[in-house]
Amino acid sequence: MSLLKETISSITASDKEAIERASKHIDNLTKPIGSLGRLEQIGARYAGITGKVFNRVNKRNIIVMCSDNGICEEGVSAADQIITEVMTNGIPEMKTGVGVLAAFANAELTVVDIGVKGDITNPKVINRKIMRGTSNICKGPAMSRENAVRAIETGIEITDKLCHEGYDLFGTGEMGIGNTSTSAAIIAALLEIDVDELVGMGVGLTKEQFENKKRVLKKALEINNPNPKDVIDVLSKVGGFDIAGMCGCFLSAAKNKRAIVIDGVISCAAALCTYMLKPECKDYMFTSHKSDEKAVNYVFKYMELEPILHLNMRLGEGSGCPLAFNVIEAALYVVNNMATFGDIGIGEESKDKLIDIREEKTK
Repeated sequence: MSLLKETISSITASDKEAIERASKHIDNLTKPIGSLGRLEQIGARYAGITGKVFNRVNKRNIIVMCSDNGICEEGVSAADQIITEVMTNGIPEMKTGVGVLAAFANAELTVVDIGVKGDITNPKVINRKIMRGTSNICKGPAMSRENAVRAIETGIEITDKLCHEGYDLFGTGEMGIGNTSTSAAIIAALLEIDVDELVGMGVGLTKEQFENKKRVLKKALEINNPNPKDVIDVLSKVGGFDIAGMCGCFLSAAKNKRAIVIDGVISCAAALCTYMLKPECKDYMFTSHKSDEKAVNYVFKYMELEPILHLNMRLGEGSGCPLAFNVIEAALYVVNNMATFGDIGIGEESKDKLIDIREEKTK
């Protein structure tokens, strides 16, 4: 059995009994029931991931998958493709958007060359290059089915290793000029939505470039005719190595019962692929923020996702993940350290008089 099949078959849902125990503990903390809102939900969900009510994060890591996209030949991006190479070399120095925010959140970065067109010279970048970028999806498939599986398994292998090294909270990031196009193509194919409905402006396109981007993606989907019932087919025909690699990261996190955070639209495309391969993986995902890219709305609706934050971000790289890390850890800190009614001598009779704010919202 391949690593991909083994991983998918070993994934189980989170521990619902642990969620229930954590929820009861949280409801007994010294506050009106439900008054900490999403923090309460996050604390309970995290308990389901680990099977324990009380949790703390020891090591955080954002995995940044870097790859080029052949579709750039069609003028879908305002940025020069050389930026993928330059940024991949620079991200490990912790000075890019994801780097400075990761440093602020005491998180480390794992930067992977999974398909950059140019040569990566920074020794801090892990070399798992499958090809020098994908093929132009306007002329045929982005990659072979075998290479799509290989890219997913690369993400699994890297995340498995990090889990073994003691990392317990992950983020997903990427770098690759043109990958808002491949993300839109994947989401359009899997959810069977017209390209016009979900294609975004990407990195500062002009109106003419935007119209061209939509034409190009329509052509790519028509030529390749990906099967919406076959995630690997969609990834291989209109996807990217970065998205496939992140899909592997999500699968590994679920297998190893670790929390993993979704970033922007490219990460959302990978999360959607993962969810369609194994719906139970959603139990292990937290959504950092809601990107301003239009396609995100469709993924959120389909997967019933809620962002932790909404900051009008659209940088990518995994930049939303460290911000979410701080909120997740705040939720865990509340669970671990806030006094219960029993701790301060308030009995059940007094506690039972409190109004459940969550019930108020449903009236």
